[in-house]
Order: sequence, then C-alpha cells, then structure tokens
Amino acid sequence: MYIPMLAALGLAGQVLKRAGTVDSYVATEGPIAQAGLLANIGASGSKSHGAKAGIVIASPSTQNPNYLYTWTRDSALTFKLLADQYTTGVDTSPALRGHIDDYVAAQKILQQVPNPSGNVNTGGLGEPKFNIDETAFTGAWGRPQRDGPALRSIVIMTYANWLLDNGNSSYVKASLWPIIQLDVDYVAQNWNKTTFDLWEEVSSSSFFTTAVQYRALRQGATLASKLMNTAQNATYSTQATKAFAFMQSYWNPTRNYMTANTGGGRSGIDANTVLTSIYMFDKTAGCDATTFQPCSDKALANLLAYFQSFRSIYTINKNAPANGAVATGRYPEDSYYGGNPWYLATAAASEQLYDAVQTWQNTSQVVITSTSLPFFKFLLPGSTLTTQTYAAPSAEYNSIVSAAQALGDGFLGVHAQYTPANGGLAEQYDRNTGTPKSAVDLTWSYAAVLTAIRARGGGGQMSWMAGGMNANC
Repeated sequence: MYIPMLAALGLAGQVLKRAGTVDSYVATEGPIAQAGLLANIGASGSKSHGAKAGIVIASPSTQNPNYLYTWTRDSALTFKLLADQYTTGVDTSPALRGHIDDYVAAQKILQQVPNPSGNVNTGGLGEPKFNIDETAFTGAWGRPQRDGPALRSIVIMTYANWLLDNGNSSYVKASLWPIIQLDVDYVAQNWNKTTFDLWEEVSSSSFFTTAVQYRALRQGATLASKLMNTAQNATYSTQATKAFAFMQSYWNPTRNYMTANTGGGRSGIDANTVLTSIYMFDKTAGCDATTFQPCSDKALANLLAYFQSFRSIYTINKNAPANGAVATGRYPEDSYYGGNPWYLATAAASEQLYDAVQTWQNTSQVVITSTSLPFFKFLLPGSTLTTQTYAAPSAEYNSIVSAAQALGDGFLGVHAQYTPANGGLAEQYDRNTGTPKSAVDLTWSYAAVLTAIRARGGGGQMSWMAGGMNANC
C-alpha cells in the first residue's frame, strides 16, 4: 500500500493530536457520565425524586419534552452496562449489586402491571413505558414496542449466568428464571409481529428489534439448557432459527446498507442499525456478517452509508475533513426538534469502530470484501487496498487498524466538542450551533458514551455465544 510520506506524517500528527484530546475527554467525561447515569436511578438518585427503587428515569426533564417516565428499553440498555461492569469485575461494589437487585425487583413488578397493551398474559409485556411510581402510563403512545422484553431478559440473563458461574443456582432458578421466562416466552410468541421501532415512530418490522429478539432467544435457549428446562430450550431454539433467518432480510444489496425498518417510507439509513451492531458485538464471533458484528463487511458498509448521510445536512459538519468524523443523528430525514445530532448516535459510531479494532487485534487480520471495500477506501484514501485478507504485522494491517482507531476517536472527538463544560449530556445537540437541545441529562446518552469509552479501552462484556449461531441455533 502506498501513502505519500508527507501525507503519512501529517496523518500521524493529526492522529496523535486527536488521541490526546480524546484521552483527556475520556478521563474527565467518564466519571461524570457514570455519576449522571446513577443520579437517574431509584429513590436515592439525586435527579430521580419520586422514582421507586430500581426504576430508571429517562431524564429529569418534565417539559419540552417531558421524559420523566421509565422506558423498558432505556432501562435495560442502562442496566446492561451496569450488569457488565459488575459481572466483568470493573465494579464489584455492594452498592452496584444493590442497584442490579433493585432493577430486577422493579422489573418483576412492572411485568405484572396491567396497561393499555394488556396484562402479563395478553400482551402487556410489550408496553414501552410506565410512570416512575410503577403504575401504568395510560396516555396515547406508540404501542407495542417489542424490543423491551428481549432487552430486559438479556440484562437479567447476564446477571443469572454470572450467578450460576459463582454457585448461586438456587436464586437463579427460584427468583430470576420466572422473570426471564415471561419475557423470552413473549419474544418467542411475538417476534414476527408488527412493532414500533426504538424511536417510537414507525410501526412495521425493525432491524434492531429483530436482532435483540434473536439474541434473547439464543441466550434464553442456552440458559434453559443449563437449568434443565428442555421444553423452553426447544421452543426458544426453534424460534431463534426463524428470527435469525428473518434478520438477514433487512440487508439492501443495491444500496449496500441495512434497512432499519420495513415500513416508514424513508431511506432506511438509521442509527438503529449501528446500535444493533454494537449491541450484537461478541468478541468470540469474529467478523461474522450474519450476526452483524461490528467488523463485518456489511456492518462497515452500513456504517459508512450512515455517517456519510449526515455530512452535508448539518451546518456544524461543514468544516469536517472529507474523510473524517462528523456529527450524526438518528436518520437523515429526522424532524424531531428540528432534526439534530444525538449524543448517543455519535457515540455509537465511535463504539462500532472500537469494537472492530478490538476484533481485528484479536484475530490478527482484516478481511476486505467487495461489500466493505468502499469503507476501507474512505478510511485510507489514496491507498491500494483490494479485496483480500491483510494479516498482522503487515503495513496494510497496521495502517487499517490505526486509521479505524483514529476515526473512532474522531467521532468521540465530535462528541467531546459539543459536550458542555459541566459534562452534562442532553438528548441532542443543535445541527447549526452544536448547543445541547431537548431533554437534559438523558440516561441513555450517559450509557452510550460509557460503553464507547469501555470499547475504546478494549473492555467489554461476557460472550453471549454469538459465534457459530448461524450453523446451530
């Protein structure tokens, strides 16, 4: 691969400068984000007054917009991070375990609350949000949202597997499995039915929802087998195979990206798909495209289509380098609050790249296919990269890994640029000025930057056995 010497030296200088800036941001923002997230949890949270123990508020904002509710999805994404921190030994404090136990207890209660979607036996598990005192929200809303039970079960299964590994099977069987089974049974029965997407706008089939449902079924089957529940193992395995096959249908081979929803009348380019890739990440799965691993050819092609769609539509991106990172939002057609970049979306772009780098380093190779070649040409413009495998320690391999890490830092650098001095993270930042916008102290924003920081450091989560799932569900 040929890169002119002056250009290479210039690139190296830019990378070192950017890395230093991001290092500083990680050191300061990480603790702020962790504190901001915990402030939004339970009765003891400094910004979650009125919430029951274990309840996650989406935001303390009560007007323009009012987000003082608890969403099943947002809560699960938050507690997946916390469960990972606990089960991987990052934080084994009694306080964190207490939060996890409170979350489990709160979710057990919410499962049984009758709501506009039904009761526990008639579809109520698909209800997207509740009041923070654990009562039903009865106003008009986009119902059902079928990702919630899948995401919640994954959190509790993460905790259950850790408990099993540490000899506490009795608690898992008596207390956790009944909660898990309700959710995974719901997934098995409803994964192929219409749902509102994670943005609560489009009622159709949604890639993110199908993917997390697949993961829940896969993990549910494995856990059922451990607990000797053969009937559930068989049911979940059968439905996992079907959901997995349906997952593949979202790919758009003509446009080279994953279509986020089967309905909605939009392009299909959406942060939904990037969030899917990082949530499906498993360090044991390599660059498997069928599970949309972050370094797979389809996921990288999709990432390119995603962030390039925002390059020219946001004013704050006008001075971005042609092959650099940009501010990104939910989808290019977005009009909510004027259609702005979202902190969690920009963090997700960085996280996918960090995850990809981690896998390439673990496998000591980068595989380029015709699907992913445009991404690598963007990553290293002027290079002579072709469709082949570049193994370590070749110059090409080293250049790719360094450039991908730098691009990830570029997205986290954009995130840093538009984070206010106090480190507080709103939902959005203005497309023209970069000032924070919409709900303040969004819990999901804090969780998203924390998982990006974790990925940058090479940390992660326990394997969910994604490797080889296409061969044997």
